Amino acid sequence: MPEMGAHLFITQGMETPAELLSMGLNANAIAPEAFVLLAMLGTLMVDLAGEKAAARWAPPICYAGLSISLVLLAMQWNGPLEPSFLGAFLADNLAIAFRAVIALSTLISLLISWRYAEQSGSPVGEYAAILLAATLGAMLLCGATDLVSVFVSLETLSVASYLLSGYMKRDARSSEAALKYLLIGSAAAAVFLYGASLLYGISGTTNLEEIGVSLLSSPTPVAALALVFVLATVAFKIAAVPFHQWTPDVYEGSPTPVVAFLSVGSKAAGFALALRLLVGCFSAFDSQWKLLFTVLAVLSMTLGNVVALAQTSMKRMLAYSSIGQAGFVMIGLVCGTEEGFAAMVLYMAAYLFMNLGAFACIILFSIRTGSDRISDYAGLYQKDPLITLGLSLCLLSLGGIPPMLGFFGKIYLFFAGWADQQYLLVIVGLITSVISIYYYISVIKMMVVKEPQEASEIVKDYPKIQWETIGMPPIRVALVTCVFLTAVGGILSNPLFQWANNAVSGTPLLQQAIALGHQGSLG
Repeated sequence: MPEMGAHLFITQGMETPAELLSMGLNANAIAPEAFVLLAMLGTLMVDLAGEKAAARWAPPICYAGLSISLVLLAMQWNGPLEPSFLGAFLADNLAIAFRAVIALSTLISLLISWRYAEQSGSPVGEYAAILLAATLGAMLLCGATDLVSVFVSLETLSVASYLLSGYMKRDARSSEAALKYLLIGSAAAAVFLYGASLLYGISGTTNLEEIGVSLLSSPTPVAALALVFVLATVAFKIAAVPFHQWTPDVYEGSPTPVVAFLSVGSKAAGFALALRLLVGCFSAFDSQWKLLFTVLAVLSMTLGNVVALAQTSMKRMLAYSSIGQAGFVMIGLVCGTEEGFAAMVLYMAAYLFMNLGAFACIILFSIRTGSDRISDYAGLYQKDPLITLGLSLCLLSLGGIPPMLGFFGKIYLFFAGWADQQYLLVIVGLITSVISIYYYISVIKMMVVKEPQEASEIVKDYPKIQWETIGMPPIRVALVTCVFLTAVGGILSNPLFQWANNAVSGTPLLQQAIALGHQGSLG
């Protein structure tokens, strides 16, 4: 056995395991995640000093860690593509783009969390540490290129998400949401492990690129079964129908800032996972998984937007809305073209601002009233024009009304789908977009059109807002930033288009998939 090990290193052009590690470690690739980890450890340390110390020092520690992480991600852009940790992680432009979306979504989620956590009596340090742990898992998942690193990252994100969902220990709905999320998530993890074990048995390796080559040379029925298992895991993570059952209950019962993170950060990690696994591993089954995702996209857009019409809770409405939004993003995934992949990245960035802006408004209203029922927003314009304006602009953007940022994101997705002859997806997307506009406009109408005597009892008793003394400047910063970028980002969207296109052009995995798809269309 020692002779076999020495022979292995010699055949690879290396002499010792130390040289192999030094050439393959490349720890600089995960420097952004390292600062997220340091921020998480810092919040845990200050939490040990007591709740007052945690409330004072946890926010700046989180801001510093996430801000440095974003700066380091910007520095990695268009950098050299060197695999890290013996091929288990790759910091290409795709990974950098999705990691930036996740880190920014965590930063904004924290800005809208502090006052909410303080009012609910929850420990701030623990909450921030668990949220940073979820962020760490999601960011690592975006660049994972090995089945082992994918599973470890996926479970880091999932376990932290379960804890966050049940963080309001005194709220029975929060505990119920966490239990449902845990049970369904555990089943999804088991399904992924079954699929991963089949892939390893077929190929003899856990590296995604090598698995893809192996399946391309000899596709088998067992590989098709592994595809079904992997696709089920991805569909669960992005909340695609029919793997969406957990979403409405978890969104309604979880703390609202947690829902804000799950709706953007966790979903972005899910789509990054879909690109790594489906595009990277299953090019031999390209037509099969695209057909399955076409069905999932149609079901998600239809059910998500139709069922949202009947909802009476804002969080539950946004839960079904997020299911429909996942269906829109899947159009780009099914296309498999450069425009389709770029549209995915662009729309996730746009969704970050418009969805978190809407949740910031919902949290502000909840802090003042303790309610998230849509009917309780009746006549809100008379008492709080800021929340009314911010929520209206974000909902209009989610519905795809020009000139909002969401409109340009959807146009890019529909254009990519039409150019790739995905006519069914584009037509269903257009019809369901009109349906979504109806329930978004209904909320705006509830807030703006109602006469003073028609206002809800909660709004009639709504306290007069004194923004100078309300004691929540971070949430105001998050709200103004998200609403401004949602409203103005569409008009000044060219830099965002360029960024999304560079994310695709700087990712060899996607370029290979585009080239294969082009060859297939020519053939």
